[in-house]
Amino acid sequence: MELSGLVRALRLEEPRDGEQPPPALPPAEQVLLQIGLRLSEGGGRAPKAALVRDLAALVEAADCRWLFGGLSPATAGELVAALNGYAAPPKQEQDAADLPSKDSAYAAAAERAVDVGSVFLHLLAKLEAAKTQEALGVPVVGPILGRVMGPIYIFAATHVVERPWTNARSQGVAEDLLALLVQAAGCGSVAEFLRGKNEEEEGRFAAVMGLLKQELNKDTWKRNPATKFVFSWTLPQVTRPWLSHYLERVLPPSLLISDDYREENKILGVRCLHHIVLNVPAADLCQFNRAQVVYHALYNHLYSREAPLIQAVLLCLLDLLPVLERAQRQQKGARPTAPCDEVLQLVLTHMEAEHRLALRRVYARALPAFVRRLGILIARHLKRLERVILGYLEVCDGPEEEARLGILETLQCTIEHAWPRMPCRLPVLLKALLKMIWDVHTDQGSTPEPVKAALLQGATECLILLDRCSEGQVKVLLEGVYSSCEESRVRECIRKVQENT
Repeated sequence: MELSGLVRALRLEEPRDGEQPPPALPPAEQVLLQIGLRLSEGGGRAPKAALVRDLAALVEAADCRWLFGGLSPATAGELVAALNGYAAPPKQEQDAADLPSKDSAYAAAAERAVDVGSVFLHLLAKLEAAKTQEALGVPVVGPILGRVMGPIYIFAATHVVERPWTNARSQGVAEDLLALLVQAAGCGSVAEFLRGKNEEEEGRFAAVMGLLKQELNKDTWKRNPATKFVFSWTLPQVTRPWLSHYLERVLPPSLLISDDYREENKILGVRCLHHIVLNVPAADLCQFNRAQVVYHALYNHLYSREAPLIQAVLLCLLDLLPVLERAQRQQKGARPTAPCDEVLQLVLTHMEAEHRLALRRVYARALPAFVRRLGILIARHLKRLERVILGYLEVCDGPEEEARLGILETLQCTIEHAWPRMPCRLPVLLKALLKMIWDVHTDQGSTPEPVKAALLQGATECLILLDRCSEGQVKVLLEGVYSSCEESRVRECIRKVQENT
C-alpha cells in the first residue's frame, strides 16, 4: 500500500474516484521499517522529501495502538537514525579549512530539518498520549522512548542555535522538540534531562555521548560540521557533581578539538576544558595525571598571537592552577618551579615585546589575578614585572584604556603583596605614575571623562600604597611638585596622597 493511501485509511477517508477500497492495514513495524530503509538508500532528495512529509502525516493520523502496539524499540531507533541522517548538514572534507560555502545546500538542509522535526514532534506527542492508554502504557512506551530520545536530542541540539544550516523555522522546531523531550522525560529543564534529577539518577547524557562518540574521534569529527557544536552546546548543561561521572567521555574530545589548527576550534575546545576544570573535583582531575595533560595543552596555546584564544586560555589556566598546586603539594619531590610561575614568566616575556593593542589588553586584564595567586612569591618576578608595568603605563591603548587600567590594578596588587621590595623601586615607579597622570590630564583624544577619572584614581591609589610602604617618602618627594604645579587636576591627585594617613 502506498503511504498516501495508508494515511487516508488511517484517517478513515473515503477512497478517491477510481481507487479501490484500501486493504487491511499492514503492521506499523513493517511500514516504518520500509520507510527507514528507503530513507537510508541513495537517491534524490525530492522523493525522500515527499516520503518524510507523508510520514509526518502518517504519524499524526495513526492510532497509538496501531503505531506502537507491535513496534519494537530497535525499529523505532533505526527510523529516527535514518531521519537524522536525511536532515544532517552537508558533509565536508576532513582537511577543509572552513565550512563549505554552499548556501543553497545549507538552506536545503534547514528545510529538511523542518520536515524531519515535524515527524519527531508528532512521534513524541503520540508517545505521550500512549502513556495513558491501558493497552499500551509505560511498559510499551518506555523502551521506545528510551531508544529515540538520544537521537532526537542530537537532532534538536544540531538546529536549536543559529548555524549556517539552520533558519528561523528549523530553530523553532528544535526548540519545540527540546521542550517535548523534557516533558516526556518528566524533567524540568534540558540540564535535568541530560544529567538526571539528582546525583543517584542517571540522565540521558551517557546515551547522547555514546551516539556522539563515533563522530568525536580524530578521523571523523571534522566531517560532520555540527558534531563539535552539539558537543560544546551539550557539555555546559552537565555540571558538578554529575560531570565527574562522565570525565573519561568528555575530556578526550575537548582536548581533540582544542588541539586543532583553526583558532575557532581551539577556542571551542578550551572553553570545554574550562567547563570541565570548573565542574570536576580536583581529586578526579589529578588522577592519572589528567590535570597535567590539560595544563600542557593550554600552555602550548600561550604561544598563539590571537587575543580571543589567549583570553580563553588564561581564564582556564587561572582555575586550573589551584588544582595543579594541590597535586604538587601531595607529591614528595616538589618541582623547583610551580606552574603559576611558569605561566607568568611566559606571559611577562610576551607582554614585554607585545605591540598589538588587543593582546596587550588581554594580558593586562589577566595579570592582577596571577599576582594575587602568587602572593608574596610575586617577588620572584619583580624585575621583569617592573619593566612590563613601566612600558604599559607609557602607552595609551584607546578610548577604554583597558591595558593601562589593568596594569594599574596589577601594580596595586604587587605593592600590597611585595611591599618590602617596593622602596628600592620608588624612584622609577613614582616617575612613571606622575608622567601617566600628566599624559591623561593633557590628553586631547577621544578618551571619555569617566575613563580618565578611573586612570587618575588608580594612579593615586598606587601612589598612596607606595607612600605607606616607603614610610612617607612619596609625600616628601611630591611636596615640590605640588608647589610648582598649576594644573588643578594633577594637584588634586597629589593632594589626596598628601592628606592620606
